[in-house]
Formats: sequence, structure tokens, C-alpha cells
Amino acid sequence: MSCATFDQPAALRMACRTGEFRDTTMHQVTGYQQANLVVLPHVHAPDFLLFCRRNPKACPLIEVMAPGARTPACAAGADIATDLPGYRIYRDGALAAETHEIASLWRDDFVVFLIAGSFSFEWALIDAGIPLRHISERRTVPMYRTSMPCVPAGGFRGEVVVSMRPIRSRDIVPAIEVSSRFPMSHGAPLHVGNPACIGIHDLRKPDYGDPIDVLEDELPVFWACGITPQWVVQQSRLPLCITHVPGKMLVTDLKG
Repeated sequence: MSCATFDQPAALRMACRTGEFRDTTMHQVTGYQQANLVVLPHVHAPDFLLFCRRNPKACPLIEVMAPGARTPACAAGADIATDLPGYRIYRDGALAAETHEIASLWRDDFVVFLIAGSFSFEWALIDAGIPLRHISERRTVPMYRTSMPCVPAGGFRGEVVVSMRPIRSRDIVPAIEVSSRFPMSHGAPLHVGNPACIGIHDLRKPDYGDPIDVLEDELPVFWACGITPQWVVQQSRLPLCITHVPGKMLVTDLKG
């Protein structure tokens, strides 16, 4: 498996397809929008679409594809079933498998939802002189399930998942200002400071990603996360649902 760094989305997607690349996409293809993936049978798609519309902060939709379609408009020539580094398969709400392709499972009634991620505003924060240690340390950003409820739709209900970045105290206001310019990447933070206020009891134990210490003169800052719909569909106990592995996203052709 290659440890190369890619600067073009199509090249990275092809490396995923051929098996050359299986790592996190977090440190790849700066400046392009990355998308979270949810694949559902068509019968569940209307309610899930409504759920996303009701929870735009956590579920900013990039694209909803036609039943059975595998090539998104936002990524020319891409194949949803092969061009991500990793997929998760859930059956009845339980994780059944992780795999590098879902072409062998594909059905004509599958509907693909592509939901914007937070990686775009991260580069804007770095450009503004705000350091992000999970990037400098090449870790996956820590993500936590919270006690904050989403607005339900049909059988889809659950709590917001957030990503956390330790930010220096003097950089909190600039970080809010910069990220607020990226509504398609979750926008401004949902919470700053005490994690217990949003139901997180131990920052050292993220539900997804890698732990990052909060150092002296830093505060934990929490943004809505595109893993929210993955957690919600898991709780819905669908007979079958497919998502990306957290941190292993579809890199689109859209500028972030």
C-alpha cells in the first residue's frame, strides 16, 4: 500500500480503486471537498433525505444520487463502490464488516447520499495561522457521540456526533470566524469548553478517530460532524446500510 501524497482527486480515487491507497484521506488533496458516504435501500431514502434537511448543520448534503447510480456528479469518472479507502457494512444496526469495495454487494435500489465533511475548513484554519495538532501529528480527528438530539424524521433519530479540535485560547474567536465561512463543512462550532455539557465524559476515549490531548492554554472546540448520519442510521436498525470508514472519505472534484 502506497504512502504517497496525492494532489489531484481523480488520482487518489484511482489509487483507492486499485488498492494502492487504503489510508485516511485527511492529509490528502488539499483544497478539495471530501464527502461522507451513506448508502441505503431506496425505500428508506425519502425519510433519510428529510432527516438531512432537518439537520443541515450535521448533514450538509453535497449530492443525492439516483437509485442504482454509482458515478456522482461531484466526482467525474468516480465509482462510489470502489473509490473510497474503506467501507463499513451494517446489518440490523450492527457492524457486520469493513471492506475495501462494495461493488460485489451493489443493488439497483441503492441510493447514495454524499454529505460534506469538515476537512475543508481545517485547511482554512491552518492558512489563518491556527495550528491543528491532529494534522501535524497525522492522526484522525477525534469524534464523540453527544447528548444533543437531532431533529427526527421517520425512523431516523439519534444524537449529534461532534469532532473536537484543541484550539489555543487566543485563537478561539478567529477559529469561529473562519469556520463560519464554510457552512457546507459544518460551519461554526456547536460548543466550546466543558465537554460534559454536551454529554462527553472522557476526551481520551473518542467514539471514532484518535485521542488528542488538550494542552495548557487550549480549549476543546466541538464542531458538528458528518459521522452523525452514520450513527443515526446505525441506531435505526436498518436491515442493510453502507457507510465509509470514519476518516476514509470520497474526495470530490469540488473546491473546498
